[in-house]
Amino acid sequence: MTERDIGREILEGIREIKEHKAGRKQLRVHELKAPSTVKEIRSKLKLSQSAFAGLMGVSLRTVQDWEQGRRKPSGPALALLRIAEQQPEVFARLS
Repeated sequence: MTERDIGREILEGIREIKEHKAGRKQLRVHELKAPSTVKEIRSKLKLSQSAFAGLMGVSLRTVQDWEQGRRKPSGPALALLRIAEQQPEVFARLS
């Protein structure tokens, strides 16, 4: 495994941002699609709300609120939902 030069990578990133702002460089953009509903993902994993909440690191009440539309997952929860949907074997190994 090669060692990374984090300082160099940060400086290169700053240079790319400056070039983009000056109109000299087009940055790569990745669009992430929204994951399926929490209930659909949980059902595909064949997990109870309680077990799913434990794997997600949230309370049972939070999962219930997500599934009933009272709240929406955000930030790290959305990232975990994407993983659960796209790589269900990861969650299967944890349960």
